[in-house]
Amino acid sequence: MSRSRDAIGISSVGDSKSLIIVLCGPGGVGKGTVARLLVEDDPSLWLSRSWTTRPHRDGEPEDAYYFVDKSEFMSMADKGGFMEWAEFLGNLYGTPWPDSLPTDNDILLEIDVQGAMQVRERFPDSLVVLLLAPSKDEQRRRLEGRGDSEEHIELRMKEAAKEIESAKEIADATVTNDSLDRVVGEISAIINDRRVSRSGQQ
Repeated sequence: MSRSRDAIGISSVGDSKSLIIVLCGPGGVGKGTVARLLVEDDPSLWLSRSWTTRPHRDGEPEDAYYFVDKSEFMSMADKGGFMEWAEFLGNLYGTPWPDSLPTDNDILLEIDVQGAMQVRERFPDSLVVLLLAPSKDEQRRRLEGRGDSEEHIELRMKEAAKEIESAKEIADATVTNDSLDRVVGEISAIINDRRVSRSGQQ
């Protein structure tokens, strides 16, 4: 009997020396921008591209997600093709297992809090960084700026408080996104500290 994609994924990631870095937080805190800048600054980081069933937003990069319908998403989930997946406000989001891990690269996941909790459970040694907006007003402004409806923004803001409380229970570090240069530098330092710690244990 062939192994499931899930089993293959756990084995390949678990046996790898790669560090799994989880950048999580509620909507509107800037996870996507920060993740992109981290990868640009650090060629040893490999950014996973998530799947989603939500519609593509106007002005959003085409490669922000793999945009799929629900049947395609659930087919992938049923095969065990995701490291984590969850439903949030009626849409599905999931992180696929790497088909093959890049040599000497660490894995960066830019995901929501539900997903971060699943990854932490499966990979206790992962590094979880909680990203926050400097204020609720700024978070709302960012949500408005990306074109979300007022109804969706209200739902996002309502869920944010719950997400933050849950994330604080698993996060290794919490960083406020008040300046891109500062926040990227701070998270890079956190990642490098963990790398040094891991190398000393090997």
